[in-house]
Amino acid sequence: MDFNLSDDHLALQDVARRFAAERIAPNAREWDREGGIPDDVIADLGKLGFLGTFIPEEYGGCGFGDTEATVIMEEIARHCGGTALMLDAHNALCSAHLVLAANEDQRKKYFPPLAAGEILGAWALSEPGCGSDAAALQTSAELDGDAWVLNGSKQWITNGHTAGVFVVMAKTKPEGGPKGISAFIVERDTAGFTIGPKEDKLGMRASDTVGLTFENARIPKENLCGELHGGFVIAMKVLERGRITISALSLGLARGAFEESLRYAQERHAFRKPLFEHQSIQFMLADMAIEIDAGRLLTRKAAVLSDEGKPSNIEASIAKLHTSEMATKVCLDAIQIHGGNGYTKDFPVERYMRDAKLCEIGEGSSQIQRLIIARDMLQLQGGGR
Repeated sequence: MDFNLSDDHLALQDVARRFAAERIAPNAREWDREGGIPDDVIADLGKLGFLGTFIPEEYGGCGFGDTEATVIMEEIARHCGGTALMLDAHNALCSAHLVLAANEDQRKKYFPPLAAGEILGAWALSEPGCGSDAAALQTSAELDGDAWVLNGSKQWITNGHTAGVFVVMAKTKPEGGPKGISAFIVERDTAGFTIGPKEDKLGMRASDTVGLTFENARIPKENLCGELHGGFVIAMKVLERGRITISALSLGLARGAFEESLRYAQERHAFRKPLFEHQSIQFMLADMAIEIDAGRLLTRKAAVLSDEGKPSNIEASIAKLHTSEMATKVCLDAIQIHGGNGYTKDFPVERYMRDAKLCEIGEGSSQIQRLIIARDMLQLQGGGR
């Protein structure tokens, strides 16, 4: 039995697992090759409630917490990291930001179509000149009458090619640093807003990634999301939740690589016996199983703390760091177990490896996570936490 999951969680897990096996697994290789997820699949994810994970029930969502989100993410990522990343950007970034900061009028307008999958959401923080140093963003917003005028550019925006609504961070007080950043809701057809071409990426290819450009783009005054100059604080809270879901995404990829390797090791023969009967392969598989289980416990811990309203920032960083680096290692070992076959696209483990690498970079790189964890250690030593 999966640790810390209730009967309701297990039922949700079963729904997600069956959908992933029936609708995603047979098509994931094609989506990776073509660079997109079919509209009907996105619509079906909406019908299941998987596009309204954090959106309150009164607006058409599920009102789930982080534990439920991690269950869904792991099962979807088991067969396709790109599909899971699409869900992550929509739920844990865009929708989660709106849950934290949107006013009632904004909730009524945007939550129902987001929850139903009628539109996808995207979240725009990173820029060509700032990724990890998010507070150094240069995109600006100036109030002009009844509209905010946005100028600047964003990069690495997941779902950007297909999204109907974007939550965009911009400077509203140039000298304010992190305390001078605000968030805005930008609709796709806004004049002066240009969506760039898809990035040609190593992995996560089913999930589209683009750059955005704002050239005197006029955003209605009422589309300020949250408090003026308060966008950065909310963005950091959003990233904390995103690290928990990215941990679950990493788990799914690692589990997929492990399960495929376990099956292959029982079917493939070498030196007149199955690969699994060779002790060297047994040891590799045992290590993979141990690391995955440890990662799941770390992820569950962060999710449960978050759901209980307790501080979970450090736990989220620990889980994200461990699971993302673990997933890459497990996927590399899976290719090794598959031998030459693992290096071909006829077997999914090479795709899992390509997808997994992004998890060490997105939503706070491994280096950033280590900084966060180390600084917390100093605070603990000084009695500050």
